[in-house]
Amino acid sequence: MNINPSASLRINPFESAMEQLAKAAKFFSKKESTLLLTLLSQPQRILNVTIPVKMDDGSLKIFQGYRVQFNNARGPYKGGIRYHPQVSLDEVKALSFWMTVKCAVADLPLGGGKSGIIVDPKSLSAGELERLSRGYVRAIADNIGPDKDVPAPDVNTNGMIMGWMLDEFMKVQRSKDNKLRATFTGKLLKDGGSEGREEATGLGGLYVLQAILKHLKLTGNLTAAVQGFGNVGYNVTKFLIDAGMKVVAVSDSKGGIYVPEGINPELTLECKKKHGPPAGGLAGCYCSGSVCDLKKGKTITNAELLELPVDILVPSALENVLTGQNARKIKAKVILEMANGPTAPEADTILYKRGIPVIPDVLSNSGGVSVSCFEWEQNLKGQHWTKDVVNRKLKTKMEKEATNVWLASKKYKTDLRTAAFYLALTRILSAMK
Repeated sequence: MNINPSASLRINPFESAMEQLAKAAKFFSKKESTLLLTLLSQPQRILNVTIPVKMDDGSLKIFQGYRVQFNNARGPYKGGIRYHPQVSLDEVKALSFWMTVKCAVADLPLGGGKSGIIVDPKSLSAGELERLSRGYVRAIADNIGPDKDVPAPDVNTNGMIMGWMLDEFMKVQRSKDNKLRATFTGKLLKDGGSEGREEATGLGGLYVLQAILKHLKLTGNLTAAVQGFGNVGYNVTKFLIDAGMKVVAVSDSKGGIYVPEGINPELTLECKKKHGPPAGGLAGCYCSGSVCDLKKGKTITNAELLELPVDILVPSALENVLTGQNARKIKAKVILEMANGPTAPEADTILYKRGIPVIPDVLSNSGGVSVSCFEWEQNLKGQHWTKDVVNRKLKTKMEKEATNVWLASKKYKTDLRTAAFYLALTRILSAMK
């Protein structure tokens, strides 16, 4: 989903990532800080590939793709593959850096990587999409594998696409070794996917939020607004409501809805699907309780959603939606980042000074990569865990690392993001030594 591509592209995401690195590196000795800044200022490898695809009309079209392998000190590179017309190399570099940090924050035996292909997947037929996906795998096949680099779904990719990619990879390798299934995660169950993977990011976000709310001693009838109503946004909305909170607003790329009574996520999603693209979206889907009624709510913009007077704001779209321009207008008491990089560094500083905790993406949305790691482990061991086992392991991990980040923030008197980065860099530094 792209909430506002022109706004997000005004801020270079890799420059933002390096600012975050420099800020956390200050808490180390001069020697350690220099080492971290030197080794983590650029990725270890950048794959820049061209993918020829035969289109349905018989023509040949060339697509540009990237795979950035940032750091593998703690294990194989790990990170998603996104299909989006606004993909840039700096964006993919930033995302791969954040994946390195995220895997370390979650204490996973994995490094960080990321892929991006410059394409509007909605403009492709199913056949063209499959040929593009298989072509991309052929282009990077020599550089991925269970012990090298483990891709996964991201924006505009899914389990079906991972299945095509896995099938193509095994053809290239000329092998039927089941352990090769561990090369890709986020797969469908039939291809070796894990139970609980689809909702893992949202559920992990809930576990992290609940742990931080306990430390903040913030209780009662809490309200929330969720920007982004894709897979992650929908699931986190559902889990927040199941946990007793009231979600009063959600949005997609076309705008949002505000329903003071609290939305019904299932009915809202059903209504959104009925409206459908290109003219539909959430407009008019004021679904609360058991009905959708125009009298229950109103249409709002994404900008208005961010400034609602709610307890919890959940940005679940793309990068840099919280900026120096709107950070002073935020009324939420806590921000739970479910998107990657939704808060620009200037906004981080403003929000911290205003006493609004930002639970950083590298912690709050690490539930997805944690269950991806579980999937990788299951594939390597030839096992299949039940959803209860997966969710129990996820809850334990998220609560533990949320508490570790909280304690680090108190010890070093800093914001939660810098504390998370400090914790991650400590683990990466240990592995590099």
